[in-house]
Amino acid sequence: MAAPIVVGTDGSDPAGDAVDWAAGEAGLRHRPLHIVHAAEIWPYQVRRFTEGSGPVSRAGRAILAETEERVRKRHPKVRVTTSLVVNSTVTALRDESEKAFELVLGHRGHGGFAGLPLGSVCLRLAGRSAVPLVIVRGGDGVHGEVAVGHDLDAEPDGALHYAFDAAAVRGARLRVVYAWQISAALAQSGYSVDEERMNDEQRARVIETYAPLRERYPMVEVVDEVLRGHPVAALTRVSRTADLLVVGTHDRPRGMPRLGSVSHGAIHHAECPVAVVGPS
Repeated sequence: MAAPIVVGTDGSDPAGDAVDWAAGEAGLRHRPLHIVHAAEIWPYQVRRFTEGSGPVSRAGRAILAETEERVRKRHPKVRVTTSLVVNSTVTALRDESEKAFELVLGHRGHGGFAGLPLGSVCLRLAGRSAVPLVIVRGGDGVHGEVAVGHDLDAEPDGALHYAFDAAAVRGARLRVVYAWQISAALAQSGYSVDEERMNDEQRARVIETYAPLRERYPMVEVVDEVLRGHPVAALTRVSRTADLLVVGTHDRPRGMPRLGSVSHGAIHHAECPVAVVGPS
């Protein structure tokens, strides 16, 4: 059986957007959808509270039933399963996604401050998930483009592979974005750089790194965007006309955060769903 798309829900509007996105993704990829709700029992998280007991569990079952009905009406061909887990949200989602294809979350849930750009669950799972994590926000339109931020200092990684595959599944164009900067010390010293020549050199390196993937996905149209500027600003800009932005994580010792500063900034400021993908 194909690994499912796992989506977390708490009944909030952002969670509903995530469920809709995940159901669409499941349909595109011909995979089942598994909807998870964590029934958190505070303050002790005692496991003697079973799935069938208590007001928290009853509310959770109601959320799952309503969400399942929503999916079945909008995506009748998608096979749907649900799970009510008595545990912390982060632990429940991490455990449920261990055998998933990807994990999908809304950018915020219940209980947070509306003005904050990203929820704590997303931040705690980003860079730590064993599967790609998609954080859903914005992106109401269909632009026919997937964008990926590329790091020339790293080996070709999971982000590029995922981005090519996502573009192929959607029949979309793939925009590979690489932004470079000179150090502040050099800039302050008056150091000058031939920007056009540097762009050409960096573009050649970018094309070389993804050449094997272009052979693997010959039907994907690829656009290279190489420019001088801050990577987060560049990725935020392209997210305004993308259906999905893909960013990578760093391969660090187990248990350590792997989300780099660029990916961290991108998931805070992007205006479309963002997929956070670990190394291959």
